[in-house]
Amino acid sequence: MQLPLLLSSVLQDSTLSEEIIQKVLSGGEVSFDDLSAEERKSFQRALASGELSRMIEPWEPWWLKPSAGVIVLSKEGTQLVQSLAEQETPVPPKDDQESNLSSGIPPGPKTPLPPVSKLCTAKPSPFLAFHLLDIIYSYCFTLRLYNGDWQSDPTGSAMVVLSVSSVLVQGAQPESVLEALSYCLEQTCSPAYRHIGGVQLGLLLFDDVVNLVYLGGSALICLLCDLERLVQAAAGELKSEKPRRSRGTEMKSKLKLAERKIYFTMCWVHEQPAGTWSTLAAVVEAEKSLVMNYGVGKGFKEIGDGAKNKGKVLIEEME
Repeated sequence: MQLPLLLSSVLQDSTLSEEIIQKVLSGGEVSFDDLSAEERKSFQRALASGELSRMIEPWEPWWLKPSAGVIVLSKEGTQLVQSLAEQETPVPPKDDQESNLSSGIPPGPKTPLPPVSKLCTAKPSPFLAFHLLDIIYSYCFTLRLYNGDWQSDPTGSAMVVLSVSSVLVQGAQPESVLEALSYCLEQTCSPAYRHIGGVQLGLLLFDDVVNLVYLGGSALICLLCDLERLVQAAAGELKSEKPRRSRGTEMKSKLKLAERKIYFTMCWVHEQPAGTWSTLAAVVEAEKSLVMNYGVGKGFKEIGDGAKNKGKVLIEEME
């Protein structure tokens, strides 16, 4: 991956090494591997904000690629075998995961997904579809922020996911589309993130959520499996670091809870009939219009209050 000569202006908020500065000033090319961890993070933030859109080829989210619409999983929900699009072009035998990565689609689970009844004796919440939307939005936000490469900073990526999702870290149980996504949008427009896109990025993420839900259960399982890997990688990093007392312990606890919720949601998604997703996606599209025409101008508190009152109506539409 080659970076443009204007990289130094993009990374003005970070400290570039003398070697990198001299390389840029002399007209040389700077690769991604030449950057420090902090410089990489700054570069990825610039990508997510669109600052580099005219300088380099932007990352294309995997859920917007044609291959995402023809994902094939086994009946047990296990790892992606091969997309229908790929079957037209013979490829040399490879590990399933490598084949998936080459197509841009995150691999699915390696082991069969158990029934939800095996994971919990209580009946699943009727609002799980809305909890899923919160998780999808948080995942899409994080991948756009990291330009599709959460592996470069698993712990940082996990912290972003947990900061945007109320379901994974706070145990929130939104009862409508609007209640679930208004919190996520509020975080996107918060001081911590508004510099990378604000409301416009938030509305783009609404489209991401709609696209993913329309893709259906197989794509959602791959998404959740990728998010599970992200959380597990972050937990692994924390485990390998020296103990940081209460902060490290608290983060590990949050990651463990998030991992359980992600896996449970994955199993729930696997059990849902195909018709669930087109209905849910249509509701999300309608709620996006409400946010654009009402919510953004009126404020997030009123969005949340209105969402609570509309929860039952949206559940009826889902049924």
